[in-house]
Amino acid sequence: MLGARRVGELLAKHGVRPNKALGQNFVIDPNTIRKVVETARLEPGDTVLEIGPGVGSLTRGLAGSAMRVIAVEIDERLIPVLQEGTSDLPNVEIVLGDALKADLGSFGATKLVANLPYNVAVPIVMRALETAPDITRLTVMAQREVGERLAASPGSKVYGAPSVLVRYYSEPLVVARIARNAFFPVPNVDSVLVELTRHEPPNVEGAAFFAVVRAAFGQRRKSIRNSLGSLLGPVADETIHAAGLDPSVRPEQLTLEGFVTLARLVSKE
Repeated sequence: MLGARRVGELLAKHGVRPNKALGQNFVIDPNTIRKVVETARLEPGDTVLEIGPGVGSLTRGLAGSAMRVIAVEIDERLIPVLQEGTSDLPNVEIVLGDALKADLGSFGATKLVANLPYNVAVPIVMRALETAPDITRLTVMAQREVGERLAASPGSKVYGAPSVLVRYYSEPLVVARIARNAFFPVPNVDSVLVELTRHEPPNVEGAAFFAVVRAAFGQRRKSIRNSLGSLLGPVADETIHAAGLDPSVRPEQLTLEGFVTLARLVSKE
């Protein structure tokens, strides 16, 4: 694996400084890398899509357990660094690209692993869940606040639309906290490791479900009667009661099943 000294040498050799705007904090701690690989539950036949490989420290750990690693990096400056850092690994393919624009389902990946900046963590996770059904498990490192929001349960202070949408596709779990000194440069925020295990989505019309969830959380801390009023109109109370729900409850108190029931009623109208 690439320790802090080797990472520093590679970056210096290629004249690259971590870009704060891209949230570049490269994982360098061997124990953290082992924990990520263990959580990913890689098998010899797996193709891993790694988003944001940086200098390749985590890439090396993944390559030792999977058949193939496709490393998608947005920063062109890091490509030669990544190439040198993984030059002895024939099962690593490096791709210059933006994970928010790439067709994530086109890589033939069965697992996804990523070290994600806070501002793109939710969009990338949702894009993978929505467009790459062959990826059965996602293992992501993210800022603690973001990771906990992804895995939040009903009633939690951070439970919101991303939490519900993630649960539509998968079972999320915060596996561990990650120390700040596991990264270079050391970030100013704490991180967590989150695993998302894909399951079959509920039997409900997707468009109706997404519309209900987004409308519900469009006005946080308001009752579902108020927040869903614009979507359901004058039959809001009737529809909510028909779903077996109390119109006075707040969206952050509803389970996935509650949103599914509402969506089924909406799709019938």
